[in-house]
Amino acid sequence: MKLLYDLIEGDDVMEWISRLNEAVDYIEENLDKEISYDKLAQIACCSTFHFIRMFSYIADVSLSEYIRRRRLTMAAFDLQTGREKIIDIALKYGYDSPTAFNRAFHNIHGISPTAARKQGVSLKAYPHISFKIAIKGDSEMNYKIVTKEAFKIVGVKEHYSMNVDECFAAVPLFWQKTIQSGVVPTILNLIDKEPFGLLGVSTCMNGKDFDYYIAAATDKDTPEELTEYTVPECTWAVFECIGAMPSAIQVLQKRIVTEWLPTSGYEYANAPDIEVYFEGDQQSPDYKCEVWLPITRKK
Repeated sequence: MKLLYDLIEGDDVMEWISRLNEAVDYIEENLDKEISYDKLAQIACCSTFHFIRMFSYIADVSLSEYIRRRRLTMAAFDLQTGREKIIDIALKYGYDSPTAFNRAFHNIHGISPTAARKQGVSLKAYPHISFKIAIKGDSEMNYKIVTKEAFKIVGVKEHYSMNVDECFAAVPLFWQKTIQSGVVPTILNLIDKEPFGLLGVSTCMNGKDFDYYIAAATDKDTPEELTEYTVPECTWAVFECIGAMPSAIQVLQKRIVTEWLPTSGYEYANAPDIEVYFEGDQQSPDYKCEVWLPITRKK
């Protein structure tokens, strides 16, 4: 493990870790109230979209799942130590009906809320997490910093307004559907500018919704069956990814957020995340693609 004090940007890392822990403290203080994802992002000094993604990479659990586990941990404590009615405990932790609470509680603890009141039963506890000032650096990451003027992309898109964690799981299905539709060759024929590849573009909207495009960067006219979007002017950290898909890019994205970003002097910018896929066998250990992370200098 590489101590963050040994890194050039050690003070920035400590500040970053401190903000994350403040966000987790906010969750802990509001387990029995509404938890605002926007407030969490504000504490962490980034967009809601990026905070949700960043949290899952760092904590190895999605934000919504972490909150669910903590609430049901506290619900178990209340059931064993208090005299509140089960319906009141359910409402306290955000469940509108006893049925929904019973199902969620059983999924975590393996028993019903009623059974959890008995002495000697086995329950699970998911502790309050905290982030420490140490970071792992297994191997090098090759990257370059690129500033680009606004550019047009053309392709197909899906709009996601569900839980963001669920959206990320849905994106691979969108890729599968798009490939099966036969539209990819049409998109590829439009490529005439950088980034020169088939793009996966996540555009965060208002922190809760986002559009995901499978597209090409182009100055050509947009065919009727496709849609266009203008990527705003921004600076990106462009990372080389080598390895079989999708595991290689998933590992790289996690390393970018947990290892590179906190020590870089940069933070997330309000612009799309871009993945650039080149021709080749995506199952090959030598396959190459790129991850474009929107960045801005820390103030």
